[in-house]
Amino acid sequence: MQANRELRERPDTEVAVLDALVDREEGMTVFELRSHVDADIDELETALASLKEDDLVSADTSQDPTVITATERARPEEGEPTTKEQSFVDWIRDRVGL
Repeated sequence: MQANRELRERPDTEVAVLDALVDREEGMTVFELRSHVDADIDELETALASLKEDDLVSADTSQDPTVITATERARPEEGEPTTKEQSFVDWIRDRVGL
């Protein structure tokens, strides 16, 4: 499942984190996220900080280790397609490398 469509324009690492978290209701630890997101720890930390600041993820520190979950704002709305259809413009961007 993918995160809410309006969030797809965020940086790639943030989108990857949201996509991974939306798939897991119970949340993920940072170590689990690292195995699902192709980013180094610094990029992951920056992405998580930005997402938390925008209230798209929450961290449950009562557990050890900390578990991070996607908030309702990050989840796709009822009836929203859960996979992104690539538009012609997106296809051109991918081919040109933009």
